Amino acid sequence: MPVALIRHLIDGVEHGELVRTGPVFNPATGERQHEVVLGSVADVEAAIAAARSALPGWRATSLTKRADVLFRLRHLLTERSAELAAIVTSEHGKVLSDAAGEIGRGLENVEFASGLIAQLKGEFSQQVSTGVDVHSVKQPVGVVGCITPFNFPVMVPLWMVASAIACGNTVVLKPSEKDPSASVFLARLFLEAGLPAGVLNVVHGDKVAVDTILDSPDVDAVSFVGSTPIARSIYQRASANGKRVQALGGAKNHMVVLADADIDAAADAAVSAAYGSAGERCMAVSVLVAVGDVGDRLVPAIAGRLDALAIGDGTDAASEMGPLITAEHRDKVASYVAGAEAEGATVVVDGTAKQFDGDGFFIGVSLIDHVGTGMRVYTDEIFGPVLSVVRVATYEDAVALVNSNRYGNGVALFTRDGGAARQFEFDVEVGMVGINVPIPVPVGAYSFGGWKDSLFGDSHIYGPESFHFYTRSKVVTTRWPDPLHSTIELAFPGNS
Repeated sequence: MPVALIRHLIDGVEHGELVRTGPVFNPATGERQHEVVLGSVADVEAAIAAARSALPGWRATSLTKRADVLFRLRHLLTERSAELAAIVTSEHGKVLSDAAGEIGRGLENVEFASGLIAQLKGEFSQQVSTGVDVHSVKQPVGVVGCITPFNFPVMVPLWMVASAIACGNTVVLKPSEKDPSASVFLARLFLEAGLPAGVLNVVHGDKVAVDTILDSPDVDAVSFVGSTPIARSIYQRASANGKRVQALGGAKNHMVVLADADIDAAADAAVSAAYGSAGERCMAVSVLVAVGDVGDRLVPAIAGRLDALAIGDGTDAASEMGPLITAEHRDKVASYVAGAEAEGATVVVDGTAKQFDGDGFFIGVSLIDHVGTGMRVYTDEIFGPVLSVVRVATYEDAVALVNSNRYGNGVALFTRDGGAARQFEFDVEVGMVGINVPIPVPVGAYSFGGWKDSLFGDSHIYGPESFHFYTRSKVVTTRWPDPLHSTIELAFPGNS
């Protein structure tokens, strides 16, 4: 039976021939439901050319009209959220409620970007010298390449694209080839909201497409979210080509639990944050740091909650967790659990032993205790439903453990002690911190980003820092002198 073909959307028109394609699966069934066109160099260059051609007109569009497009987009996204969530679930596998939550968090940035008039204000200083005024303006960077991951096919594109477009840039969006339909859906909604053709272009593909974006002299900035090795490579290659780059990498998020914490609340939070979306979140808790003897109470509390988790097709309202994105990734995740005991850890719950009907890419949830920092289950970003427990003696040991990890994306502390919480906030070397909040993704008025190997570049994504990243400042010094008193002065000008 023939499957539907997903094409590029360039300059408002479908584009792409059946030269090279890739499969798009339904992870819950294992069914090959679509083929996606994998862009050639020529395809990507056509998308970049469309963005470059549309740039002068969009850059000159009034801020009010830009805001109007984003307000309309917000309305359309709200109106068609259920349809978009179904697309996400069909290609990613996450349950419908999780897909709807992702759309909601993406909407936060659309709402923030709609306030672009306030965000793009410059500054003005009058009479800095006699008859001289100075003002600054924020102008778009130009053509932006946005390269987004499979795990959030709506939220991350909206984090990038809404801000870039609000600032007056044009965009070439390269979504993951594993679940590309959501990005095409978003681009069509942008057009329906009044965005001119060519301002947002969607091109699918693999390394060929990415490298073309990174090397093109007509791309001025690149935003990326993905694994740390790829983020580092993209940052190095794009910045060497003179581009502005923000490249968000991987994570190994720790949840530190002090002895005074509420055990039931901490256990519920750990289960939710470790196994939600099958652990395929860059902000998922993958390491629980048990301080003192709290692990003796907390590990059994977590284990006791796992049998009740409903794992199944994301379209089933009873399902709490869906499958992984591919069979290959499921098998890789399982290999970490299979090798944990040989490294000296204790597998408390082995999710790989759970059996599922059909050919979907399902795996059960795993809990591994007595994990050491040299073990693969600790050092690697597993990106699956595996929670490791590391036991330490003191608060100081916990902070040292977190700070010595090469990732610095997110961290959480569970405690009733306000003083300890305040000190932790000060001590910890991580970009996003939660106090009794296991997944501290900031609201839209703040920005998202980590430290160390979780971020390459100096700007976090969405919110205020995105307006910094997607604009360049220009400072204008003005004088309207009396022509009757004009003189030649070769000395370096001073202010007087």
